[in-house]
Amino acid sequence: MGFWMDKLRAELIDIIEWLDDSKHVIAWRFPRYQNEIKNGAQLIVRPGQMALFVHRGQVADVFEPGNYQLTTDNLPILGTLQGWKHGFNSPFRSEVYFVNTTQITDLKWGTPNPIMLRDPEFGPIRLRAFGNYSLKANDPRILVQELVGTDSEFHSDEITELLRSIIISSFADLIGESKYAALDLASKYTEISNELQKMVNERIDDEYGLEAPQLLIVNISLPESVEKALDTKTSMGVIGDMNQFQQYQMGQAMLSAAENPSGGGAAEGMGLGMGFAMANRLVQAPGMGVPGQMAPPPPPAAWHIAVNGQTQGPFPVEQIAQGVASGQITGTTQVWSASLSGWTPAGQVPQLAGYFQAATPPPPPPAG
Repeated sequence: MGFWMDKLRAELIDIIEWLDDSKHVIAWRFPRYQNEIKNGAQLIVRPGQMALFVHRGQVADVFEPGNYQLTTDNLPILGTLQGWKHGFNSPFRSEVYFVNTTQITDLKWGTPNPIMLRDPEFGPIRLRAFGNYSLKANDPRILVQELVGTDSEFHSDEITELLRSIIISSFADLIGESKYAALDLASKYTEISNELQKMVNERIDDEYGLEAPQLLIVNISLPESVEKALDTKTSMGVIGDMNQFQQYQMGQAMLSAAENPSGGGAAEGMGLGMGFAMANRLVQAPGMGVPGQMAPPPPPAAWHIAVNGQTQGPFPVEQIAQGVASGQITGTTQVWSASLSGWTPAGQVPQLAGYFQAATPPPPPPAG
């Protein structure tokens, strides 16, 4: 007699509950198999859960957190579906689903491919974005009907790909309609995140019974080439006056060449070119002429110089004279201009010969 009582008791379910320590299970079906729920069974729904009774594919009664003794009074819809007109005293069959209503956090989203947009400042550009979001079951009835179906367990991984697609699509629509300038996006992350969360919730609430309580944008990035161009523009803005910066660089290069006498012909050529460029800058610089007069236009550059097998120039005759005075150009330096038939030593050119005579001091007077 005891054996048959134990067997009968094993076939009747008297406690229905879900004990789960995982964080990513959204819905779980109570494993009833062929067992029957007995009259007066205990239903335990813990905080962060909801329980649904499903009869032949139709959602019946829904229970919020609490401890229930299953009777006709708290199973009105199921009683109608089962045909309980005057209560019941015998076991019944029904599928029971538990739905996790707590937030599932640390879910990621991001754009797998750049989004093409038209920026008011840069024109057509591509943007990438990524961030985090949380997920929560908002309407267990819709969730079970639209997503869970007959699954014994439904995990967040089964819906994240769909949610990422919805988030990315909503983000593209939002950025395209807002027409934010790319350089202003960093200051509007919070505003864009709030608008994006609202758009996503409108799409997933009624359709899937889900909600995204948090949706954050972590970063919106421009293509690498655009970022490099912005860095260059920023650097130029920090430098300020480009003429003064170039003069400073040329002066530093000339000092380096002078401090490295072992540089040989290459260093001499670099010093010669830098010297001419510096002289040209000084001639063109405002305030270098006669006080009260505007600086005259620079003379036409007509002279080329051969240094270490390379041609430098063209230079105006004033810069040639400065090179002779500084010793960078000697009488044997090969020069050329349109008035010459070919490369000629500078000392043999009538237009330049006078500079060498003026640069060569006369012999010293005799002693005594």
